[in-house]
Amino acid sequence: MTASPLWTPETLAAITGGTIVGNPKPIAGASIDTRTLRPGDLFFAIRGEARDGHDFVREALSRGAGMAVAAEARAGEFAGAGAVLAVPGAGEDPVLDAMRALGRASRERTAAKVVAVTGSVGKTGTKEALLHVLSAQGATHASIASYNNHWGVPLTLVRMPADTAYGVFEIGMNHPAEIVPLTAMVRPDIALVTTVEPVHIEHFASLSAIADAKGEIFSGLKPGGVAVINRDNPAYPRLLAHALASKAGRVVSFGEHEEADVRALRIVTRPDLSVVDASVMGIPVTYQLGTAGRHVAMNSLGVMAVIHALGADLALAALSLASLKPPVGRGERTALAIDGGEAFLVDESYNANPASIRAALATLSAIETGPRGRRIAVLGDMLELGAGGEDHHRALAPAVESNGIDFVFTAGPLMRHLFEALPMSRRGVQAATSAELVDPLLGFLRPGDAVMVKGSNSIRMGRIVEALKARYANRQPHESSPTMA
Repeated sequence: MTASPLWTPETLAAITGGTIVGNPKPIAGASIDTRTLRPGDLFFAIRGEARDGHDFVREALSRGAGMAVAAEARAGEFAGAGAVLAVPGAGEDPVLDAMRALGRASRERTAAKVVAVTGSVGKTGTKEALLHVLSAQGATHASIASYNNHWGVPLTLVRMPADTAYGVFEIGMNHPAEIVPLTAMVRPDIALVTTVEPVHIEHFASLSAIADAKGEIFSGLKPGGVAVINRDNPAYPRLLAHALASKAGRVVSFGEHEEADVRALRIVTRPDLSVVDASVMGIPVTYQLGTAGRHVAMNSLGVMAVIHALGADLALAALSLASLKPPVGRGERTALAIDGGEAFLVDESYNANPASIRAALATLSAIETGPRGRRIAVLGDMLELGAGGEDHHRALAPAVESNGIDFVFTAGPLMRHLFEALPMSRRGVQAATSAELVDPLLGFLRPGDAVMVKGSNSIRMGRIVEALKARYANRQPHESSPTMA
């Protein structure tokens, strides 16, 4: 049986007020990037920071796009190239406006239960965990990667099939008031804040201001919706105030706090998994997580809070969590074949802030090394920390010491402050860029080592991970990690 189209051309034209030129193909998806475009996608020629999507319309159509959405003023440039939906508008980007209109229409037409997730740390991992768990209980649609901004959220909405049972949307920000229009578009039934930490602090006056920005997510809740908040975080009272000021019908808290509605009674962490004994609204639940790290276990409590609020199957969710694997760049484990032995790589290279680096160091400390192995942290600059950036980097030194990290390799001018705060016995190599760390690290590793790589995106710590995998003939993500020390 042929699947129903995601959108019909007539519907697209009616919602956007656009005019169809040419003969569109059935629309099966949506894209803003010709590199990942699939045949049948609706291509949106939005304006990026560096390039204008209109420059790629002909390429998109040649690659099989069902139709391209272009500004009415420029639609004539693509005569004969394929079908174009010419959208009117005098704003800064009429195509983005059209995508937002379609996103709102997508939310309006679905009966799906929708969850929105934000937080300074852990929002992508929590979103992925919800996708994993809910997919076993119904047709689930979620943001891919970290599509959580002014174009990622509407694009994810446009891609959502009308018959979706559960929708999971990640919503991000790095300035005040950015979440408000996004949560208004998503209109979640449940909104979750994982935690509040000093991330993007250079754009905010204080940590309380970050909490206020995260609390914006509750403003979009549907009447009677559920606000889910980390009870252990110091920002809980401020987030609670935002939730109570919203249309939320109730607030559910999670954490280890004795008053948490979803409470961890015991967390056992191992190098490759965690076991959680919890009380979920008074219901005892024990589950295993297929992803290591105490911070992941804590966020899993938020996942269970959402599952309960949705009225979904808690027991099935608990079973599903056992097969959860970390997203690429967020804890993926790989065995490395080195000189007839094996080393162990933890890829945390996607992004970094003070809280997530401390969590990654704690996870690394739980890994038992081989007979002559060492625990090695490879860290790149943490950005957007404002005037206190140097202090935030220097303040990581006690966490290195307390977690028994043997050597630290650092990249970037800010990480130099951590490097210089460490005793000589723990210093590996300091370099200006991640590229300059590759050769020293490759020459340093030996069998039995456990190495963790982490840093902000723009520092490109991922290139170190790629080099390690390429040199040492890695296997698939590690399935049987060493036991805990």
